[in-house]
Amino acid sequence: MNEELLNALQLMKPPQRFAASLKRHGVEYLFGQSNPPAITLAADDIGISQIGYRQENAGTYMADAYARVTGKVPVVTAQNGPAATLLVAGLAECLSASTPIVALVQDVGPNNQDRNAFQELDQVELFKGVSKWTKRVTSADRIEDYVDMAFAAAAGGRPGPAVLLVSMELLAERDEKPVAPRKACLGYYPLDRTQADPAKLVAAAELLANAKAPIVYAGGGVMGSQAQQALRELQELAHLPVATSTMGKGSVDETHPLSIGIIGYYMATRGMTKFAKPLVQDADVILLIGNRTNQNGTDSWTLLPKNATYIHIDIDPIEIGRNYESLRLQGDAKLTLQALNEILAGQDLSIRQAAREQVESIIAASKAAHQTEIIEVTQAIINPIRPERVMAELEQQLSNNHIVVADASFSSIWIANYLTAKANRRFITPRGQAGLGWGFPMGLGAKLGNPDRPVVCVVGDGGFAHVWSELETAKRHGIQVVVIVMNNAILGYQKHAEDSGLGRHSNVCEFEPVDHAAIAEACGLKGIRVERAEYIAAALALAMSSDQSVVIDILVDPDAMPPVKVFERLPNY
Repeated sequence: MNEELLNALQLMKPPQRFAASLKRHGVEYLFGQSNPPAITLAADDIGISQIGYRQENAGTYMADAYARVTGKVPVVTAQNGPAATLLVAGLAECLSASTPIVALVQDVGPNNQDRNAFQELDQVELFKGVSKWTKRVTSADRIEDYVDMAFAAAAGGRPGPAVLLVSMELLAERDEKPVAPRKACLGYYPLDRTQADPAKLVAAAELLANAKAPIVYAGGGVMGSQAQQALRELQELAHLPVATSTMGKGSVDETHPLSIGIIGYYMATRGMTKFAKPLVQDADVILLIGNRTNQNGTDSWTLLPKNATYIHIDIDPIEIGRNYESLRLQGDAKLTLQALNEILAGQDLSIRQAAREQVESIIAASKAAHQTEIIEVTQAIINPIRPERVMAELEQQLSNNHIVVADASFSSIWIANYLTAKANRRFITPRGQAGLGWGFPMGLGAKLGNPDRPVVCVVGDGGFAHVWSELETAKRHGIQVVVIVMNNAILGYQKHAEDSGLGRHSNVCEFEPVDHAAIAEACGLKGIRVERAEYIAAALALAMSSDQSVVIDILVDPDAMPPVKVFERLPNY
């Protein structure tokens, strides 16, 4: 071994080797509860802070949003046993939503495996269904190798979770061993951008240029690839109308005359794009971008026309043509769109340009009809308060730089339909698996990732009940978000879906009254309770000017339902 290499070697114990590897990959935070503690302390020694939450599953939710707003790969940690099992729901969301995350999970050492050691589980099997990659590291000599593989697995190809199981026996080793320096930084995504086949790009350009009624349907992959600007250039260059999924909201500016809005299963009465449905159903060429063509995004696969020609851009070859046979453009959305734009710039786009005025007119009429249809609820002064009125008041006070986060269920649908994606606004929703309880922790993670941007979080009282405890986390770490609790004292989606499908609902759907503002105050934060519509604006203004997290508890109408078709059959819709 030469003298230069000998001088570069550092003597480290296993915990320090883990910490140094994480630092090399750009890790700023460990989302964890001090397990494995040896790694947590070693990481703290070199400037990686721990964000300690109160409920184990909240850590993955925070990390998920942190990844989405930063383009970095976050790290969540957990003890073996019950704590490890509580990572499963969050990792499942990340797997479905294509969010990279590395989970470092403490594991029973090889000498104690299969002996009923304390909190022993087969954690390889536990994580198989919710991760791209799960491995054990038991040798100090392989620590750097496995940490690098974990980040490459999480950030490479279609992003998702990677789980590295860390032996307790390994972490207990006291020997310092020489470690050769490494330079690779793999803690960002997309890690390796690829471009679709050039010949297929030419074919796609010709289809779009010569179509009679094309549309673009952009999904969450546009956001994950940071392809918003390339998509906006395509929209303007080729005069193409663009619709988005819930997770794709924000990929184009919804004030653009060629922006249709969000489409999917909530295009019923008072839905944002109810009146634009013919544009979608009459399309002859549809360009799908980073779109899973899932059940909700296609209204159970009934919304998109069967006789259209489909072009599908996706990093994951399995998603292309999954539900709609397509011209395959496998590749990173950003690079592929940029290449498609270059080809289209050389095409004859006169057909597209000639059709633009009429398409813009149809979209404008659709938006105007929507505003007319919702005016009664967005300006309602009744009590309990209409959620649409809350959204209308919030829209007036959002900056163009706001990050808006919502829980699953009704909360996601309210912000999708009643808030405008414009300028640099970002919208984050847990729509991969659509579990309740994500909203508030995701808001905290989004703020950690973008501390200079204001964050507002919309949740229902049902989902917020999963994570009240994280109010103390916000106080302890000084994380400032505005939380709007739509307090209707019911489990809204469950109740109304049961009523519409079964004619009655089960007893879990209705709650006792809860004062969420009082809970916030008990945690040392500001709580505001709003019982009348005329007080919403003042409450929002006060909350947004605060230097700490604020909970606005708004008593909303339990009979108010978002624009989901099955609810239209209910007499109180």
